[in-house]
Amino acid sequence: MCCQGLLRIDAIRALFEEVKASGNIFGDYFQVATYGESHGGGVGCVISGCPPRIPLTEEDMQADLDRRRPGQSRIATPRKETDTCKILSGTYGGMTTGMPIHVFVPNTNQRRGDYTAMAKAYRPSHADLTYDLKYGIRSVQGGGRASARETIGRVAAGALAKKILKLKSGVEILAFVSKVHQVILPEDAVDYESLTLDHIESNICRCPNPEYAEKMIAAIHKVRVTGDSVGGVVTCIVRNVPRGLSSPVFDKLEALLAKAMLSLPASKGFEIGGGFACTDLTRSEHNDEFYMDETRNVGTRTNCSGGVRGGISNGETIYFKVAFKATASIGKKQNTVTRDHQHIEHRTKGRNDPCVVPRAVPIVESMAALVLMDQLMAYSAQWELFPLNLSLQQPVGSINNTHVLAPDLP
Repeated sequence: MCCQGLLRIDAIRALFEEVKASGNIFGDYFQVATYGESHGGGVGCVISGCPPRIPLTEEDMQADLDRRRPGQSRIATPRKETDTCKILSGTYGGMTTGMPIHVFVPNTNQRRGDYTAMAKAYRPSHADLTYDLKYGIRSVQGGGRASARETIGRVAAGALAKKILKLKSGVEILAFVSKVHQVILPEDAVDYESLTLDHIESNICRCPNPEYAEKMIAAIHKVRVTGDSVGGVVTCIVRNVPRGLSSPVFDKLEALLAKAMLSLPASKGFEIGGGFACTDLTRSEHNDEFYMDETRNVGTRTNCSGGVRGGISNGETIYFKVAFKATASIGKKQNTVTRDHQHIEHRTKGRNDPCVVPRAVPIVESMAALVLMDQLMAYSAQWELFPLNLSLQQPVGSINNTHVLAPDLP
């Protein structure tokens, strides 16, 4: 092969390596690329791989964006943004076309002056230093891509994924706050099978238990008035999950969920099913025994595995927890160093959450939806090409929604 051909191949290889290294794209089949920065012109996403003829309007995405937006309560950042989304491409007549879907949300309440000191000082526990070490340059207003405003694109795409999962197989994804600082919601305080969105949205903390919600709100308020912050835990449940999603070894479903959740800003821990507590149990206590249910399907009497066995969904309710650290931006003086390596005292300005977990709830739901949507498409692409072994397998079909998914077109 001539040198010119080799150079062209090297250029193509370099292009793909560069795209892979960018870290802005999530998913293999249902792909989501997010873009934008906290104090730039706006943020958003481009969704590739969405099936055609899915009903979709801005309102479908706006509901979850409103749950994520800042300034929604006294325990959230006071930054005022409506986070109104606009679908710029990929739909026609309120239906998806199968083409890339571009969703844009403008930033309308920037205060770049609050971040002037960031141009010189590294904020403790922020990404300022590591961005400088990697890129040699960074956007200093609001943390750039490290800001939680990046998650707007995830939530918009996740809302679409949730809708398709619901239409296709009745999947329901619900997350709620189960811990704030030292206030812990007891494990038996929530019935996973009867939990509803109304229960979760009944208070500003998004804890479905009113008694513990008030304790959590008080804990957040206590640190907010002192200029400090606290962390917490979000629990997520997924009901009606099709059996057989995901793959063994490197693409286990729990591994994909862990990657998705630990990609979120401020996330520091993930556990599924019995999690770390299962280390306190013997094998006979932790094993999920099988039985035949009333529909002659194989089920488990317990669900210590959290709906996943061998890396593959088993049809039981998936449940997992995500731990979030306290917001790094606080109003107290802290010691740090500058870009020219001088020791200084620094107080972070800006409008920041005293606790991120109430606003993290819809983000966790969205990332779970993106993982499951990607795996559902992988399942359809590989295992439904030829007839299933119906003595062991079940088709992942629509639940009487054929008229919704494929309406008659004029």
